[in-house]
Amino acid sequence: MAAIEAGEVTPTASLLQRMAAQYRRPLLTFYMPKVPAPAELGQDFRTLPDRGDPSNILLATLLRDVKARQALVREILEDEEDAAEVNMVGSAIGTRDAAALAETLVEFISFDRDAYRAHGRGEDAFAYLRGLVEAKGVFVLLAGDCGHWSTAIEVSIFRGFAIADRLAPFIVVNDQDAKSAWAFTLLHELAHLLLGQTGVSGGAPQAGVEQLCNDAAAAVLVDAAEIARIGHQLGSGAADVAIIDALANQARISRSMVAYQLFRIGLLAEARWVELRDTFRGQWLAQKRRDREKNRGKEGGPNWYVVRRHRLGAAMLAVARQGMADGSLTPTRAARMLGVKPMSVYPLLAEPRRAMS
Repeated sequence: MAAIEAGEVTPTASLLQRMAAQYRRPLLTFYMPKVPAPAELGQDFRTLPDRGDPSNILLATLLRDVKARQALVREILEDEEDAAEVNMVGSAIGTRDAAALAETLVEFISFDRDAYRAHGRGEDAFAYLRGLVEAKGVFVLLAGDCGHWSTAIEVSIFRGFAIADRLAPFIVVNDQDAKSAWAFTLLHELAHLLLGQTGVSGGAPQAGVEQLCNDAAAAVLVDAAEIARIGHQLGSGAADVAIIDALANQARISRSMVAYQLFRIGLLAEARWVELRDTFRGQWLAQKRRDREKNRGKEGGPNWYVVRRHRLGAAMLAVARQGMADGSLTPTRAARMLGVKPMSVYPLLAEPRRAMS
């Protein structure tokens, strides 16, 4: 590698093809006269022990793709006469009070905690929250790979990404995470938009803006009094898990989030918080493996178009449908924006048939 970089060795065509696959860059990149400038992807809010992890190559690829798709959405909106900016973006610049930031979040999307919790499943509660956010002009995507399951990006590498554009603000939630954690990540990234910050989040927040966004998101979903109430019931054994489970199920949030909030207010020692976090993570991964094994022998599976629509979100699909209808989007550009092949655009944008009552 050093010899190639020094110009002492000329790589063969087959080696360049392997390098293009490894680094997830077009082959043409290696024939350019100079190194292409890195894409402007905002700030890196993560606190990771090893940013040289190979998974960061996948993350960089995903973020470049999302940025390109966001640019296409922005172009379409710029051509619309009635397109309005999302004034919420950057409206809380300089705020350092989590409670005030949480109040602004609730007010902006008209969030109703009781309505959120009334949903029977965590994914339904997330859909309710996502609908409120998208109704305000924010695009919410679920994405945690580069187009194939083999390129899945672990949540230890990134949890979310926000693009603080006033015309086409984007939020990406890593759907490799537990579904119970999606709502928290969405609110965390929405807080970044309020602060006018584009960037990627992940790892354990230590201080600063990541802690601020974490505290604000938590305050929206659960009251501090609820956390304190169960904190005084904790001991040091297995009963703690059942107590945390009960609040997590009631509030439609993840167990790790409950445990972390207990740690934040001093009702859980750091060592115990880490132990519980790892336990919950291990249980979730084990359940994920069991579900995968159980479904492996089954024929069929979820419809590809249904899954893709869910990942893209109603806001993105609406812009694509409008663009195709008025001619501002060709199938090729629509495919690029939606992250699919051109032949998949029309069936993807077709309105799902409703079951007859």
